[in-house]
Amino acid sequence: MPLGNDDDRENERDETETQRLDRNWASLLQELRVVQTGVQVLTGFLLTLPFQDRFSTLDDVMQGVYLATVVCSIGSTVLLVAPVGMHRLLFRRHQLTDLVAASHRFALAGIVLLGLALTGVVALVFYMVLNGVAAGVAAGLAAVLFVYVWWIVPVRRRA
Repeated sequence: MPLGNDDDRENERDETETQRLDRNWASLLQELRVVQTGVQVLTGFLLTLPFQDRFSTLDDVMQGVYLATVVCSIGSTVLLVAPVGMHRLLFRRHQLTDLVAASHRFALAGIVLLGLALTGVVALVFYMVLNGVAAGVAAGLAAVLFVYVWWIVPVRRRA
């Protein structure tokens, strides 16, 4: 799986393999910095919900949506923070190629779980404010938006 938007082409930057890996690693870390705070805040928010009075009004289906959303959010947090742990354990082991490749896969999987968690949050909010039908429609629209913006648009740009 390609590591970045210019990795499929010949070395147009006139850089060594190590320089390219260093650049890819730095780029990946910057992307993770952007998303990590948001997913951690989302996870913290979700973990407080069962302690709210209105939480008991959720039916069994929406409690299942809530639990699936928490699992996706925590999974996203784990995957988006994993590159940092890997880097610490592999530091000075000359495994930058493996680190960048694995971290790339973790980031992609973490973003997928983040999209699922956000879709679940949309369903929960619309359910609490309106009703189950609105929750389903809103969650479906959110999922379509995430798939379009986070997957279809970039894949089209690559082609």
